[in-house]
Amino acid sequence: MIRKHPPKRVKFGIIYGAMKKVIITVVGKDTVGILAKTCTYLAKADINILDISQTVVQDYFNMMMIVDFSKCKKTFERVNDEMAKLGLEIGLKIRCQKTEIFEKMHRI
Repeated sequence: MIRKHPPKRVKFGIIYGAMKKVIITVVGKDTVGILAKTCTYLAKADINILDISQTVVQDYFNMMMIVDFSKCKKTFERVNDEMAKLGLEIGLKIRCQKTEIFEKMHRI
């Protein structure tokens, strides 16, 4: 039998090799290079974009991404801080949220 995916290892309740999804939102005044700067940071951090949606409404930019955080060597908190700093540098609000929050909210 040939396996397509490597087996997942469990250590201290964490499943290694499992996908860790994070939602990233980017909001602010539209300008050139928002997508390029955001995606460049994610690529350098080894964060894979799974899905992306963006709109511009009356010169205001809004983007939502679902990303896979499982190969990233940085902590979630560090990425969140660095993305927020990047947002400030380009005049936007960038926020990272773990999908687990939304899944738990909908169970209540």
